[in-house]
Amino acid sequence: MYREHTKEVRIGNRVIGGGNPILIQSMTNTKTEDVEATVAQILELEAAGCDIIRSTVPTLEAAKALGEIKKRIHIPIVADIHFDYRMAIAAIENGADKIRINPGNIGSAERVKAVVDKAKEYNIPIRVGVNSGSLEKNIVEKYGKVTAEGLVESALDKVKMIEDMGYDNLVVSIKSSDVLMCAKAHELLAPKCPYPLHVGITEAGTLFRGNIKSAIGLGIILNQGIGDTIRVSLTGNPVNEIASAKQILKTLGLRKGGIEVVSCPTCGRTNIDLIGLANEVEKMVTEFDDLDIKVAVMGCVVNGPGEAKEADIGIAGGKGEGLLIKKGQVVRKLPESELLSTLREELAHWNDKADE
Repeated sequence: MYREHTKEVRIGNRVIGGGNPILIQSMTNTKTEDVEATVAQILELEAAGCDIIRSTVPTLEAAKALGEIKKRIHIPIVADIHFDYRMAIAAIENGADKIRINPGNIGSAERVKAVVDKAKEYNIPIRVGVNSGSLEKNIVEKYGKVTAEGLVESALDKVKMIEDMGYDNLVVSIKSSDVLMCAKAHELLAPKCPYPLHVGITEAGTLFRGNIKSAIGLGIILNQGIGDTIRVSLTGNPVNEIASAKQILKTLGLRKGGIEVVSCPTCGRTNIDLIGLANEVEKMVTEFDDLDIKVAVMGCVVNGPGEAKEADIGIAGGKGEGLLIKKGQVVRKLPESELLSTLREELAHWNDKADE
């Protein structure tokens, strides 16, 4: 497991690398200068389970806003910097817990060193980020196109540049919207990089396509023991990214807690609104995020108990009635209208026992 042996790095009140739990990141899509809107979005992301937040810092006003934002949130904030090294310095001075830069677009070595020196002064980590869309011209020419090998070469070059400046408080990320290229790049980088890796499929797309691409890409990468923090990049409300990231980690056995809902795909035997019922259960279980159990929602009373036997608790619908099931055994028959409320009562009771 590569993640067991990466360097520990502290980001605000969180620690990544060295076998610590994989943390979930997201990025605000508000104007960072708008403190009220940015804080409101971060608090919503916190409630959803975001561990680290990143905000863009394109102006000095945005950099100065970080100080006020930081006072009102509870998770580390990362300043996302492009092109202007002065924004990185200002962000650090205003309380950023980490900065994300691509040294290739910051400018001269002197400018990169100015950022490194300021990070060293405040002892905050630098995330060295390389994206396929911004790969240096000479590397693209060397490999004939954007490749996994080129991404890795670029990242390691930037890491060495900063190491040579006397700093190793680093996190590394290499991202591509090409899922298989991104996976291959991480496979090549992980054995060569002692630093924590932030992983994700960049520009993954809208909720539907983005979730599929991210699940496949992150699944391949994480399952090889690679990755210390993750982001699911989706076009839309960033809160959706958190739910997706949590589900990916839970599916891979990399995060505990939270109820897993399984439901059948419906068939001709279905006599209830199973789709609506399953969606209602998905919403309901978010109230019991501390429970680490499996809940089944099945569409018929014929196969429901057997199909739900691996779940801790479940419901199966019939025509006007349904079953409450525990560990594959029918507990009792219920009117269809009481299935959801009875399941909620059972989960609440389960939750109360867990709190004792």
